[in-house]
Amino acid sequence: MTEKERNDYFYVCSLIEYIARETLNHRGYIVKTIGKDGIEKLLYDAEVDHCLSFEQVSDEVIDYYKIENGSFDTISDCKYSIPSFLDIGKLYSIMIEDCAKEGEEVQELINIFSSFISDKISEFNTDLYYQNPDYLEWSYREGKLLD
Repeated sequence: MTEKERNDYFYVCSLIEYIARETLNHRGYIVKTIGKDGIEKLLYDAEVDHCLSFEQVSDEVIDYYKIENGSFDTISDCKYSIPSFLDIGKLYSIMIEDCAKEGEEVQELINIFSSFISDKISEFNTDLYYQNPDYLEWSYREGKLLD
């Protein structure tokens, strides 16, 4: 993966996290609603879009893909410091780079955001986000949290 591609994936993963928080949705719902073609378009546009505010791009994506509000609120009742959407985006982009076969990065993005690990990472009242990234990656690969 080139440095530009890393930046694009970081941006798109952060945008997905931002949209999910704004609309109170599971991250899997966001990527499913946007779809593979939409994710590819977001990646293509990332170099230009990152010059705009996340709020503006988020509003445009929510409107274009008709993303409805949900009830997956992992922030309001959180008792601890919440990692920023950029922190979470970085984590996802690293997982994609580590897990994806060459040429299959978009599908891996969809797979990771749609997997159990995404909801677990979003449980900010736990310490899972702060675990070693290798632990999160291998838990994802195994399909369960490792002991």
